Amino acid sequence: MSARLARTTLLALALIGAAGITRAETLIVSLSRENILIQSNFTGERLSLFGVIQREGDEKGASAAYDAVVTVRGPRGAVTVRRKEQYGPMWLNLDERKYIAIPAFLAVQSNRALTSIASASVREDLRIGINAQVPQQIVARGANDPRFREALQRLRIAQGLFRENPEAVRFIAPNVFQAAVDLPGTAPLGDYDVDVMVFANGAMIARGNTKFRVAKTAAEQTLATIAADHGIWFGLGTSILALLVGWLASVIFRRD
Repeated sequence: MSARLARTTLLALALIGAAGITRAETLIVSLSRENILIQSNFTGERLSLFGVIQREGDEKGASAAYDAVVTVRGPRGAVTVRRKEQYGPMWLNLDERKYIAIPAFLAVQSNRALTSIASASVREDLRIGINAQVPQQIVARGANDPRFREALQRLRIAQGLFRENPEAVRFIAPNVFQAAVDLPGTAPLGDYDVDVMVFANGAMIARGNTKFRVAKTAAEQTLATIAADHGIWFGLGTSILALLVGWLASVIFRRD
């Protein structure tokens, strides 16, 4: 009897597992553009992201209530945060903290507040939110001070480079959503990662990734390369060109 019961239990578990597989959700993500070419007059850009949630074995899609979180991360790099204090007429950098792998741009977008989508532990494990995306600091001097981490986030938010928007994702159908990704005019060059998570009842059930690139146009990139590699000659040529333009303007607008 015990052997038969064991076989029956294993069969039931196998059927439950198979049923779970057939009901698993998958996520399809698409961006309106994969390359953004900027010029000297670049003031910003808006990308449209679309996501489709599909349940295997269900052509009409799932009917469960979903939540979606879209995280856009720009190029990563090291950042040093310094604290200044005034001593008489002078301001001195008395302390600092170094951070590694900080995104130059970070946007966390969702269809409602992150606290309503998942618990704090889930958000921390999945690194959802601005605070979760900023790693712990490297202590240069003194004890670990959370004020530096808060200052880094505050400065990036003020610059428009860090942002959270609980209303940026919109479900246009029960299993289809759309999000607008707004890049500021100060968006840094490089590769941007887009991480999309779908939640149901506080648990992540599907995930998708895509990316796009921000780069200069051919002419802008050529000028930037010349300025970086041949700074002296570039500066001299720019000065001569400015003098020629000024002389030409004086000749054209000269009053007889």
